[in-house]
Amino acid sequence: MARDSRHDVVIVGGGHNGLVAATYLARAGRSVLVLERRDHVGGAAVSERPFAGVDARLSRYAYLVSLLPRAIIDELGLEITLQRRRISSYTPVPGAPERGVLVDEHAPNDGWERLYATCTTVARAVFPSLTEPLPSAGDLRARIGNDAAWTALVARPIGELIEEHLDDDILRGIVLTDALIGTFAGAHDADLRQNRCFLYHVIGNGTGHWDVPVGGMGAVTDALRDAAVAAGAELRCEASATAIADRVVRWTDAGGGDHVATGQHVLAGVAPAVLDRLRGREPTDTAEGAQLKVNLLLERLPRLRDQAVDPAEAFAGTFHVNEGYTQLEAARERAAAGELPDPVPCEIYCHTLTDPSILGPELRAAGAQTLTCFALHLPARLFSADNDGMRERALQATLASLDSVLAEPILDCAWRDADGRPCVEARTPLDLEAELGLPGGNIFHRAVAWPFAERDEEVGRWGVETDEPWLLLCGAGARRGGGVSGIPGHNAAMAVLGG
Repeated sequence: MARDSRHDVVIVGGGHNGLVAATYLARAGRSVLVLERRDHVGGAAVSERPFAGVDARLSRYAYLVSLLPRAIIDELGLEITLQRRRISSYTPVPGAPERGVLVDEHAPNDGWERLYATCTTVARAVFPSLTEPLPSAGDLRARIGNDAAWTALVARPIGELIEEHLDDDILRGIVLTDALIGTFAGAHDADLRQNRCFLYHVIGNGTGHWDVPVGGMGAVTDALRDAAVAAGAELRCEASATAIADRVVRWTDAGGGDHVATGQHVLAGVAPAVLDRLRGREPTDTAEGAQLKVNLLLERLPRLRDQAVDPAEAFAGTFHVNEGYTQLEAARERAAAGELPDPVPCEIYCHTLTDPSILGPELRAAGAQTLTCFALHLPARLFSADNDGMRERALQATLASLDSVLAEPILDCAWRDADGRPCVEARTPLDLEAELGLPGGNIFHRAVAWPFAERDEEVGRWGVETDEPWLLLCGAGARRGGGVSGIPGHNAAMAVLGG
């Protein structure tokens, strides 16, 4: 490619949303250039082999799919398979892990059923709107057709809905976790960050189910990459954008060579704070992330203290550890005071119980299993003074939290890599910022926004617009962004095409 080039659209960031936008636009006849800083596309939606000499392709960052619309899969002809988990969750009783609560397709009690009936009412109305022009709050409320449901999820702190319907601390905690993944908040925070996070966790495809991508998250990215290339989009890896102004993107290649790409439109798949810096501005939205991501490869699943439950059932869904309602609130208060929570609340799932294809033949034959652990209420501020030291402390605290409900230490079950080390890795919010460009490790790129227009001038737009008509967001930081969804990519493409 020439050092200077012209295109209809230049997309900065080759994450899954950038690839969705590229495919829609290239299929519509637009010339598209995608610039990706890393040596491969996919952003956080990738599979990698993190352990030396071990043939396990882990979904290293993003791990489940909830928001990717079936319509996008069908319209782009993506050959991907999403598989439903047969168990919803298992939670050992805090302080008495010899007992636990297993949630399958049956509601644990009437309060649970009523609470999630409220969520379903909202989900069925809201989810189809995510790939349409932005409705006003009033229009979306009318579309839901249930004022009580709107008030519970949008107008009042989610803690009120939880406490109204559930008396059991464990069940309350299971529900509250959906309001906290990647969000440092409390059940009753007045700014309702927890509500916005909760809403995005329970509306996926109108059901709120979270599915396992067969072949790992990389299978989703590979399908999107292939679709974009087949449509005619040009993908450039190891291409780092350095500045954006007046439809011009300046970027450098792996050898340090400088390039200029001009587009009628520029789409930013990067976080808004990163876009601000590329435009020479001070970032305006730097909401921190609040999680530790831990990946493990095991020789076998660990034994539980609860002998009434098969580990293969307990780990088949989301395994909640020290995530009672009061535990979550206490952990948040401790982290807000600058201290490591004790115990660390975390949740785990086992990809390989649903899809063993991410393991090589030797690992499958040996019965190896992967675990993905997401520790909550570990905000970026805790790691700012000493990221390496606090990473190790937080990892050990997270493993100790998990061990508290097991009949044997989790590391006793760990597979060993080629150097004899246990196969375990941890990623802090600051690691995610360095590796993926997520400000403060925020997996949503910034504070999650409501899925409706909050200003009159936003109504009928796509939620991707900036202060320049040629510059659009197409990543998780767009309104109706976050999660592995493709929705911001779709909406940015529709904005360009005038759809």
